[in-house]
Order: sequence, then C-alpha cells, then structure tokens
Amino acid sequence: METQRFIVDNNVDSEKSYSQAVDLLNNGELVAFPTETVYGLGAVATNESAVKKIYAAKGRPSDNPLIVHIGTFAELEKYVDYISDKARKCMEAFWPGPLTIIFKVKPNILAPSVTAGLDTVGIRMPNHPVAIRLLQKLGKPVAAPSANRSGKPSPTEGIHVEQDLAGEIPMILDGGATGIGVESTVIDLTLETPVILRPGAITKEMFEKVIGPVEQPTHIEQKAGAPRAPGMKYTHYAPNAPVYLIEQNEQQVSRAIKELQQQGHKVALLGPQRFAHLVSNWFFTLGDSKEEMAANLFHALRACDSTAADIVLATVTSTDGVGAAIMNRLEKSAGGKWYSKDYQKQ
Repeated sequence: METQRFIVDNNVDSEKSYSQAVDLLNNGELVAFPTETVYGLGAVATNESAVKKIYAAKGRPSDNPLIVHIGTFAELEKYVDYISDKARKCMEAFWPGPLTIIFKVKPNILAPSVTAGLDTVGIRMPNHPVAIRLLQKLGKPVAAPSANRSGKPSPTEGIHVEQDLAGEIPMILDGGATGIGVESTVIDLTLETPVILRPGAITKEMFEKVIGPVEQPTHIEQKAGAPRAPGMKYTHYAPNAPVYLIEQNEQQVSRAIKELQQQGHKVALLGPQRFAHLVSNWFFTLGDSKEEMAANLFHALRACDSTAADIVLATVTSTDGVGAAIMNRLEKSAGGKWYSKDYQKQ
C-alpha cells in the first residue's frame, strides 16, 4: 500500500484532500490526522472491520480500548447512555480540547473493538482545525488512537506518522506540528468520585475547580486488570535505546554521563536547554517550562532513534499541573528505571 501525505494548512487549498480523506473513511479505510495533542489514526467508529485495521496497522493489543472523536456536541447522545451533571460541566469547561470523558456506552452502536469488551467508551472533541473540519465533513464518529506503532513515542508531526506507518495506511493529513504534545487527559465520570485514568493537559487542579474532588492514581496503581482507557497498561513511548530517568540536577547528570561514557556507552541526553553544554554524545532539549517539556517530549524521544545512542538519560520534573502527564509518559518510556551506579542491575 502506498501512503500519501497531504499538507493541509491555512496556506493551501485543501478541499480535495479533505474530500479524499472522507471518501477513504466512508469506504472503511484509515486516515491519520492532527489533533491539538498528537496525531490520531482514524477509522469510522461504527465500522468493525475498519476499526480492526487500526489494531493491525499499529500492532496494538486488542484489549486496549480506543477513544472516539466527535465534531459536534449534538452527536454525543447517539453513543452514550447518560450525560451526568459533572460531564456537562467538564464539556462546557474543556471541550473542544484535550479531554476524553469516559461514559457508559449505548449497546450495539459502536464497533465492538472500540470498547474492547467494556460497557464504557471514551469520547472527546478535539480542538484542532484540521480534526474538526474532517469530523464535521464526515459526520460520523471516528475512533482514533495515536498514529504510531504500538509502544513507540506518539507522533507530533506528520513525518513521524509516515516513519511509523508508511505502507500500512493510505493517507496522512499533515497539519504541521501539534501544540500540546501529550495525549488527552482521560477522566472516568461514571464513578461517584471521578478518576483520572491518564493525565494530560487538563490537570487534577483544573478539574477540581469545576467538579470538586478527583482522584489521580499513579500509572503503577492502574496497571492491574484490563485497561479502561488507552495508555494505562501497554503504551511505553520508548525509543530503541533504553531510557533511564534522572533528577534535574546538573552535577548529577554530568557525573552520570561521564560514568556511562567511561563504560563505552554513547549517551543521548534529554533535558532543559541549560544542560546543552554538558558533554553527552547527543543533546535534545525538553525546554525549561512544563508546557515546553510536554510539547517537546515525544519529538525528543523519537530523535534519539536517529542517533547511535545506546543509553538515553531523561531529566524529570515535579508532578504538579501538567507535570503529572509528563512524568506518566517518562516513567513508561523508561519502564520505571532510574539511573544509578548499579543501573545495569535494574
């Protein structure tokens, strides 16, 4: 299969590209498209054979549910049993935006593979002009996980999708680099006390201003049992070389690089811009603010694969605000490994 990547932005007449994307989706094919978080790999969510193509293209475990994207508020009632007051408040505050809400799903409407056997479904309305235009032109719900090979860093540019899925999907709508850089927050509002299943740009603190108390367990606490949302169990965001986490302490990082290089390792460092002068073999900036870290994280992890690095050191941040989302992805990328002198034993 030939994969075509079409540039769609304000400077290009893209009507033909959107029409082609809609035709492909209506015919049961896959289309990758940008959202404000990462690129998604979309199929019509009511078409079981099309949804199964997502799992095949990504190499994704079949018990990992998919998020459904909609282009209008009116569509929601077609797919969910009940919209609570808390859900309505969250929708008013954060949609369109990087928020996925878990609802009780109406039976026999969405494809079975979307919910992976659960009685719930995650739905969001993305805040990206390309995604909204595509969804509204199509007029159907679109199941869309991140458009990458399962386990690899999520794509924040169209070229990342092409690198992972060329030959697997027919079309990529390339709307340039995404803004936020980490996937949407997933919150389960079917519970008496809402629970954040995946942290993102909409933070615990932001929710609590709108709907009151919210729980946010760590990803380690969430690993048992079948995943209720994407990213809870299987996603690793991992480059080819092993990743080790390290405190954002310049002396500690400098010492670690020297130790590793003395052992013959080639080291890629992911850290704040002020660490650029350290003597790693490769340096990729995460930026200095948490917002910059979120936007740059997956790009930096992917960039490591273009080097000959055999160890990646990634500096960490605190877990307040969007830091919870950053640390969630970093800990998965590293498989929970932290750098120490006996790192080889971990």
